[in-house]
Amino acid sequence: MLNSVALTGRLTKPVDLRYTQSGTAIGSFTIAVDRQFRSANGERETDFINCAIWRKSAENFANFTHKGSLVGIEGHIQTRTYDNAQGQRVYVTEVIVENFALLESRQTSQNSPKSQQTANASATATTNASQTASNTSRANTTDPFANNGQPIDIRDDDLPF
Repeated sequence: MLNSVALTGRLTKPVDLRYTQSGTAIGSFTIAVDRQFRSANGERETDFINCAIWRKSAENFANFTHKGSLVGIEGHIQTRTYDNAQGQRVYVTEVIVENFALLESRQTSQNSPKSQQTANASATATTNASQTASNTSRANTTDPFANNGQPIDIRDDDLPF
């Protein structure tokens, strides 16, 4: 059987980091993921995916992210049930994160207008990429590999292999 998920999106709020009675860290968060297609009125719709991350990864993820952070996650879908205070059975489906990647620098994400907006008001993925590239170019103008729209001149002599 195959149960594998890979998502790229923005955190809708800071990670909710808690600890079990035995001291194991668990982080809960939601990421906003734009759909690949546009609606009838030309806008992209967004899915809000609930996620959980465990142990040291949860602590690291919580320490290095904030609302609006662009992240990539890999994991698997898990479903569970519990009875709430009213005695009703509640069904939960979430992604259990096994690996994650921070997809922009802390400085870029803090300076980006994305960190000041809600995730569901995000622009298209193309716009996000151009904003990130623009912010990166402004943040480090001496970087010869910055995306300034020009082709990069790499000769065979420059390659280490």
